[in-house]
Amino acid sequence: MLKELRTLLAVGRYGSFSRAGTGVGLTQSAVSAQIQRLEESLGFALFDRIGRRAQLNAAGQEMLVRAQELVALFDGLHRPLRTALPSVLRVGAIASVQAHPLPDALVAVRAGYPLLRARIVPGVSLGFLGQVDAGELDAAVMVRPHFALPPELVWRPLWSEPFVLAVPRHVRGSDWRALLGREPFLRYDRGSFGGRRVAQFLEAEAIAVDDAVEMDEIAGLIRLVACGAGVALVPRCKAYFPLPREVRAIGLQRSGLEREIGLVERKRHARMPQIDALHKALRAAHRQAGATR
Repeated sequence: MLKELRTLLAVGRYGSFSRAGTGVGLTQSAVSAQIQRLEESLGFALFDRIGRRAQLNAAGQEMLVRAQELVALFDGLHRPLRTALPSVLRVGAIASVQAHPLPDALVAVRAGYPLLRARIVPGVSLGFLGQVDAGELDAAVMVRPHFALPPELVWRPLWSEPFVLAVPRHVRGSDWRALLGREPFLRYDRGSFGGRRVAQFLEAEAIAVDDAVEMDEIAGLIRLVACGAGVALVPRCKAYFPLPREVRAIGLQRSGLEREIGLVERKRHARMPQIDALHKALRAAHRQAGATR
């Protein structure tokens, strides 16, 4: 298949079967035959054929990237190990995971893949779904959505984070229902998956709140609480706990309000072994930190 992959790269480089043939010393029919064999082997079409023209489709564009990686890896076998081409792992991660436990997990993964280069992409969970689905990211560590994933994607659970009510230390009382109804509410953005869980919880519990601020950044919400601006329902995660001394946390007593953190990836992609190692390393790092599940 290596020969066919090189021919696919030539077509991508030269823009057509005929020009690719001229560039690599093959006839157009030979190029066409190799591409057809490659498609039959893969089980899907790489080109949209309109009349006598053939244009790379979405699957072909993705396969072109994979072919470049595979051919580069094969060519790297002829070089000394120290000069082999490094592999790049593209991972999206929400802010709280970037702070912890992702750094520890990356150290563990690179111990098994010394040549691995990791590119961590910031963002929000909803955006990561589209980036992973499009192949722009190999995987993303994010909050589980409240809807079913596209069939091409796989969800791999990591841990759960229960919510607590963050309250200014000077505010008296421990009845979280009463505090939510009485104090200004600092809301976790309803456009986020975690914020959506909060909104559903308040609706199910029939709790009316006085919205003061709505934002996606959990650290910002906690800072607002520390400044005495109101109360906030926030996930208990290692990145933000222990809380500042100006803030105390009130548990919600078996309320069931939590957000699930997991890893989403495509069902088949070129970085599956590295992503599997990252998944295991994240779980191990989270357990070792003794974070609340």
